[in-house]
Amino acid sequence: MSESINIAVMGVSGRMGRMILKAVEESESTSLVGVTEVPGHSWIGCDVGKLTLGMSNGVQVSDDPITVFKGADAVIDFTHPEASVNHSVLAAQARTVHVIGTTGFSNSQQKKLSLAAQHAPIIRAGNMSLGVNLLTQITKVVAASLDTNFDIEILETHHNKKIDAPSGTALMLGEAAAEGRKTEIPRGINVVKQGLTQERENGSINFSSMRGGDVVGEHSVNFLGAGERIVLSHVATDRMIFARGAVKAALWGFGKEPAEYNMLDVLGLGSS
Repeated sequence: MSESINIAVMGVSGRMGRMILKAVEESESTSLVGVTEVPGHSWIGCDVGKLTLGMSNGVQVSDDPITVFKGADAVIDFTHPEASVNHSVLAAQARTVHVIGTTGFSNSQQKKLSLAAQHAPIIRAGNMSLGVNLLTQITKVVAASLDTNFDIEILETHHNKKIDAPSGTALMLGEAAAEGRKTEIPRGINVVKQGLTQERENGSINFSSMRGGDVVGEHSVNFLGAGERIVLSHVATDRMIFARGAVKAALWGFGKEPAEYNMLDVLGLGSS
């Protein structure tokens, strides 16, 4: 891409918000034009460059996402479900690319995102790293190759501040396994296991979650059969892989038709 696109970052004071800001500033193909925080936040009105990068960049933190969306070609959003759904409406109105890394959406919230995607490109993924999206494809292939005598257990570990479980990435992997097996995973999954209550259903897809310390993200897909076990795994050690992936998604989405996309589309591995 020869021209630079204008990008805004939602929830800039958060852990991912700061990293996305850095990734946008590092890219030669993007320009930072706006950042937001919730009304009343101590950063409102301050130069975000001074707060996060140690030098002024002339971009003030705003509590008005409507204005920010109007000035952006793409918005990157790692906030929380309710905020991201509200942002999707603004993206639809402004015809702005909306890159969503938020996870934990309810079914009704996902339907609202789908409505917004009729008017602007939405790129949403539970994980925006190259490695995880390749793992997703491999998981689908392996699940399609094995019969239901292999149980599937998806294990995920994250830092102790993460509140949703299973993680968006774990669900993405579970959905890939289910697609490969031509079935579906149940909604309202209970991942808390405090002892056996019943025999495991043959060939089921289950999830286990652990929270602790400062773990960036670890995921493994276990195919457990009689006498053997196949393990596919990915370990993230630096959150910048997610931030750079989000910037890549924003660049890819610029000029695309309104629709729902994911990182497999961005990487040329999807069907969209």
